[in-house]
Amino acid sequence: MRRSLVPAALLVPLVPLTLLLSACGGNSAAETSTGTDGKGSLTLNVGDQKGGSEAVLRAAGELKNLDYRIKWSTFTSGPPLLEAVNAKAVDIGAVGNTPPVFAAGAGSKIKVVAASHGNSQGEAILVPKDSKLTSPEQLKGKSIAVAQGSSAHFQLIASLKAAGLTLSDVKVKYLQPADALAAFTSGKVDAWTVWDPYTSQVLQAKQGRILTTGQGLVNGLNFQVAAPSALGDSKKAAAIKDYLARLRRAQDWVYDHPAAWAKVWAKDTGLPYAVALASVKRTNASRISVAVDKPLIASEQQIADTFTSLKLIPRKVDFAEFVDTRFNGSLPASTTAPRVYKEK
Repeated sequence: MRRSLVPAALLVPLVPLTLLLSACGGNSAAETSTGTDGKGSLTLNVGDQKGGSEAVLRAAGELKNLDYRIKWSTFTSGPPLLEAVNAKAVDIGAVGNTPPVFAAGAGSKIKVVAASHGNSQGEAILVPKDSKLTSPEQLKGKSIAVAQGSSAHFQLIASLKAAGLTLSDVKVKYLQPADALAAFTSGKVDAWTVWDPYTSQVLQAKQGRILTTGQGLVNGLNFQVAAPSALGDSKKAAAIKDYLARLRRAQDWVYDHPAAWAKVWAKDTGLPYAVALASVKRTNASRISVAVDKPLIASEQQIADTFTSLKLIPRKVDFAEFVDTRFNGSLPASTTAPRVYKEK
């Protein structure tokens, strides 16, 4: 899953490795153990976030008949999760498209082993409902809240570029989601660049509207990231292959049962059902499993190069060194269009 899926007041982004790796902060001590599924002598340590992989697998019935154990550990965001992968405390976990870039820049030992592609309608620059802003070009000189190093950070850069602007043309306020939401609703910033379910939360509460989205500007990718040590263990690698297959089937289930998933997601995270359902329809149900291929690597390389040029990543990253394509099988190319949600 792409972000932290918890109630708004607690949400934090699946950022660059915390990106920074919290944004580089955070540490695996933020981890909490949530239990074990399956049976057998082999244990696969899986990093998760509230309302993430465990919840969707359980809702889809994909945690049945496991001949290995899954030990779940919950993290507040992608950063500390990837730190745990680097430390070999976690074998595999889900993050968005930017955390692996920062992890790579930090020299972490990680491998992207699976991906999904969804639309980017939930990746948005929001403005207050009564704002006079009607186009991205009008953001020049305005204050914009964004989580530093997050996928939203890259989306902001891309959206400004498309409007003929740069970060230096706006007043960037680096705020984590909870603080950004407070600043946005109190009028302390002119705009907020964020993702679902925050986008859906603001729209459902009629606190703002979308100025522009990341559609066509960001890659819409989410990843499963594994520890090289786990991939080097033949038995764990086999378990990872099975685990990924279950996640793919669960994603198909979400598309076919959006309302059922929204109910589970809302209960697991504390999100209002209406917000969860809107987010599922706008974003989650669109995702399809895709191959970790050359176009994907090139797209992530662009993100890495962008942050390197801004000196937010300390060194040149060769993203190809941080992928493992063994689990691609017959999956479609990463450029395959996401699903189009249709009312059931």
